[in-house]
Amino acid sequence: MELSLIQKDILITLITLYHQKSSAIKGEGIAEVLKRNPGTVRNQMQALKALELVDGVPGPKGGYTPTSAAYKELNLTNYDKEYTVPIQKNGQPITSVNVAEIDFTTLCHPDLCHAAIKLIGSVKSFEIGDEITVGPSPVNRLLVKGEVYGKDEVSQSLLITISEIISLPKKQIKYYMNSPVFTLNKGDTFRTAISLFNQKKIHGAPVTENGRLVGILTLSDVSRGIEKEDSVDIPIEKYMTTDVVIVAPTVNLYEVIGRFKEQNIGRVIILEDGKPTGILTQSDVIKVFPAL
Repeated sequence: MELSLIQKDILITLITLYHQKSSAIKGEGIAEVLKRNPGTVRNQMQALKALELVDGVPGPKGGYTPTSAAYKELNLTNYDKEYTVPIQKNGQPITSVNVAEIDFTTLCHPDLCHAAIKLIGSVKSFEIGDEITVGPSPVNRLLVKGEVYGKDEVSQSLLITISEIISLPKKQIKYYMNSPVFTLNKGDTFRTAISLFNQKKIHGAPVTENGRLVGILTLSDVSRGIEKEDSVDIPIEKYMTTDVVIVAPTVNLYEVIGRFKEQNIGRVIILEDGKPTGILTQSDVIKVFPAL
């Protein structure tokens, strides 16, 4: 069967919303996403029902659901097994669509790099000039940033000029952490901490008690304490941070990168068997991957 452009738009949007909400979708919700008149959507739904591509669900919480024939018609037979690849528009996530493919249309041009971003969902949420970010993708953690310069409503694709491509490292954090880690004892003073920082050329160290992690002391903590008390014989316990962000050595680096931003932290402690075995700072991440 040959569906019209509006019918494809409606069907793709229905499938996308249905997988987001796991319930029947009202025609008004589809019309809102597509920026179409609700009456137009309802009329087209009757045609799609006649083609056995959608089912109607009666009742107050009713609406429409896609049939298996709808997935086959749109070549989406493996949709339920696919990973969600997010897309942002001008810094805001667009949850009504999912990215299916990234086709790099120009790579060897000395000044331009273009790509076609094929969506599962409608391109109508996007306008020329929108700044978008795609990803990360599930396998290679690929992030693509660019500006929309065109739209293909037949294939539901965005045409973008790429400004940045980032592939986040997939290795575990144990391959990037600083180890062995230099620690301070809970009973030490600032004098000991300053000596350690100068000797090892570091800006922070985990604090332990009987080999167990109890906190972290940074150069900023030392500066703050000395400014308040004008002494280097202050117990580090008084100014250390006890709310330490810890991770296992088997955690992937890209997961830790997200924590730096979400929790507004500068370093994480790698803990194994209750003891600190390494430390990773934002500076370490930048050395590994300067584009971040």
